[in-house]
Amino acid sequence: MPTPSLPPLRQLLFVCSQNRWRSLTAERLFDDHPHLLARSAGTEPGARVRVAAGHLGWADVIFVMEKKHADRLRAKFGSALHGKPIINLRIPDDYQFQDPALVALLHERLRAYFGTDVADIR
Repeated sequence: MPTPSLPPLRQLLFVCSQNRWRSLTAERLFDDHPHLLARSAGTEPGARVRVAAGHLGWADVIFVMEKKHADRLRAKFGSALHGKPIINLRIPDDYQFQDPALVALLHERLRAYFGTDVADIR
């Protein structure tokens, strides 16, 4: 009997400045998701996890919180991006980790990208 094929995992990278509030909150939305893997990193030297070329190579799609993050990635890692999509979620640095308003905004912006709620992605 053939083994049923599983849908491919999609690997998502979330990037903000310090990787303490916004991108880390976004990563946590995908904990235990069956079809999506998420990681997060920051662009600044003092980031909790600083973005590296390996993160970009791993990711299928890169979500940034602000345009400046996309600009910094392109400036530092232009060739490592290999034409990968970079999606600006347009989320300002006004939220703390797991702030309910931030979680709601992330769901809204990601729903616009995926066309469905995060929990319903298959």
